[in-house]
Amino acid sequence: MDFIFPKIMIKKLKIGTRNSKLAIWQTEFVAEKLKKAGFDTEIYGIETKGDKILDQSFNKIGSKGLFTEELERMLLDGTVDLAVHSAKDLPSELPKGLKIIAFTQREQVNDVLISLKKDVSLSQNLIVGTSSTRRIATLKHYYPHIQTVEMRGNLQTRFSKLEKGACDAILLAYAGVHRLNYDAYIAEYLSVDIFTPAVGQGSLAIEIAESLDSSLQHTLQQLLNDPQTAYALKAERSFLKTIEGGCSIPTFALATLQAEKLVMQAGIISLDGSQMIRKTLSGDAQNVEHIGQELAKEVLEAGGKEILATLK
Repeated sequence: MDFIFPKIMIKKLKIGTRNSKLAIWQTEFVAEKLKKAGFDTEIYGIETKGDKILDQSFNKIGSKGLFTEELERMLLDGTVDLAVHSAKDLPSELPKGLKIIAFTQREQVNDVLISLKKDVSLSQNLIVGTSSTRRIATLKHYYPHIQTVEMRGNLQTRFSKLEKGACDAILLAYAGVHRLNYDAYIAEYLSVDIFTPAVGQGSLAIEIAESLDSSLQHTLQQLLNDPQTAYALKAERSFLKTIEGGCSIPTFALATLQAEKLVMQAGIISLDGSQMIRKTLSGDAQNVEHIGQELAKEVLEAGGKEILATLK
């Protein structure tokens, strides 16, 4: 049954988002949930630093706040009431005065290989487009025969480059591919045991200012938060915070709830793919942040510190 917000308290909610087709789709998905509860909504789409700088790789331009900084300023100055982010784009530490109110139900987390040819796979000698340091390092570790080319921009821009012959295939998250109806071009679903996703991949994060009315905060959480996803992402983000990683650091993490236990695998790869640290830890689902912290410590002590040192 839909949650109905008391009529007397209904207001127009201003929602901030990146201006890409995928980000707008994701924000409209959130807005629709709010509309069903009786809210009026207005979407503010902007270009972030990460959307504007397309001629440099993530490890050259830095990663913290790359796709979020401008939206967070809008939250703090009251231009918008909430911001919708791809959870994987949100830094592990938020600016003072902001917090995450909800994580939406997670989509399938796999990376996928997109191509115009159906018989393409990573077992072949391919040129693959990707802008992700995690994906590049993973390819170098498990598929050293694969060549990579830098592939920045939104999904439509990347697909256009694929059509023009810039590469044989591109590596993307299934969630975005599926949301924009590009499923027909999926040539291969990649195992999460090899291409373990980025922290938060597949979910949306709803960020607000802490000063937002407390009853409104509670209502937004009731409407938008998926508890099972939130448990998993809190563990993953705790791992990332302890590692002190971001978009330019090739880390990975995936937590899942199994009965009352949270099971998590996570790690880090050197940029050249020569070293990979991968660890698994499980524990009580009520202590998810502790699990993330402990797993990060295990990864660091097993050689992660040395890998991080080469990335700075």
